[in-house]
Amino acid sequence: MESGGMRLGIDPGINGAIAVLDGDQLLTVYDMPVVELKSGKTTKQSVSPALLASLLRQHAGAHVVIEKVGAMPGQGVASMFNFGKSAGIVEGVCAGLGLPVSFVTPQQWQKRAGRRDGKDGSRARAAELFPAQAGLFARVKDDGRAEAALIARFGL
Repeated sequence: MESGGMRLGIDPGINGAIAVLDGDQLLTVYDMPVVELKSGKTTKQSVSPALLASLLRQHAGAHVVIEKVGAMPGQGVASMFNFGKSAGIVEGVCAGLGLPVSFVTPQQWQKRAGRRDGKDGSRARAAELFPAQAGLFARVKDDGRAEAALIARFGL
């Protein structure tokens, strides 16, 4: 993928995010748009295709880099199914909007980003690379934001 231009990095999980880069400048980061769905007494969160499409439409013409997800050792069947469902929603919305998409494995973007181990490693590295927006990565739960920014940066 060529350097420069508008690029979106997407960490596709429920706690993921969408980062918007123009060249090497981080413009903004959105938390993954989710809705709560009730089924009997159970309430579950799900990525909202409609909200995601609305958000991505604002960045028509951008190249999208999505983390290529797969099964992770020790993760339960239900959580893996939900993670795969979220990734499928992200891919489907991008396809429906006609956005060009590339996929990157966690190993690829982590190596290129120079990320240290763990979710805190993503937050620390994103804060180093984007110091003006370090506040976006301040909380422990901001690891999805940090990873989306590092995924978007993969194309540089």
